[in-house]
Amino acid sequence: MKIATWNVNSINARIPRVTEWLSEASPDVALLQELKCVDEKFPRTEIEDLGYNIVTHGQKSYNGVAILSKHPIEDVMIGLPGDDSDEQARYIEATINTVRVASIYLPNGNPYPGEKFDYKIGWMDRLIERAKYLLTLEEDFVLAGDYNVCPKDEDCYDIVRFANDALVQPELRDRFYTLLNLGLTDAFRAFTPSGRNYTYWDYQAGAWQKDNGVRIDHLLLSPTAADKVIKCEIDRTPRGKERPSDHTPIWCELSL
Repeated sequence: MKIATWNVNSINARIPRVTEWLSEASPDVALLQELKCVDEKFPRTEIEDLGYNIVTHGQKSYNGVAILSKHPIEDVMIGLPGDDSDEQARYIEATINTVRVASIYLPNGNPYPGEKFDYKIGWMDRLIERAKYLLTLEEDFVLAGDYNVCPKDEDCYDIVRFANDALVQPELRDRFYTLLNLGLTDAFRAFTPSGRNYTYWDYQAGAWQKDNGVRIDHLLLSPTAADKVIKCEIDRTPRGKERPSDHTPIWCELSL
């Protein structure tokens, strides 16, 4: 089963790129982030015509996550547990073909320090608690999406420039590695242990052309899912297209 994640940066603005990619890459499951639309405005017809079932957790103008699947989508959970007052649409979870998947859009956290950074810290703490619970089930699961975290300096093209950016702060890296230390696997690093490989390039200053990027989109696998992963790659092709998202898809394949 091929599972991909992609921050599309406005689904309605990118629908030509999204349908093109779905047709060409043909993931069994696609986890999307930053939809920037309410559920009623999601372009369901164009995606359903390609053979996908859809569940969304949208929000006007900001955030928003979705799960697309060629298989039935079951036992859907909307929102990350742990804070009933949190109204931001950043988390959706479901079971597909025995695999539990979550589409995740962590807060950016800038400016650092500040309230947005504190919210991000709290959000990651809640994600850690959710991962701990899922691990007790001893089942395959994939927590995938835009984590807005560069785990190491090599995941950023210029760590000096990013020194005061929320993406690289030690408090967030510590929490990312807390997830890994629970037993989760960074699928990409399982196959590409080191090197500068990015999933996001800013629209400004020719970042794409210069390959000035960051790796902030991740697929974290449970131990049983990690035993089944046979490939994980970043698909840079969509980023080079006309009117692209500033992120590009990353995917893994599980042998079920």
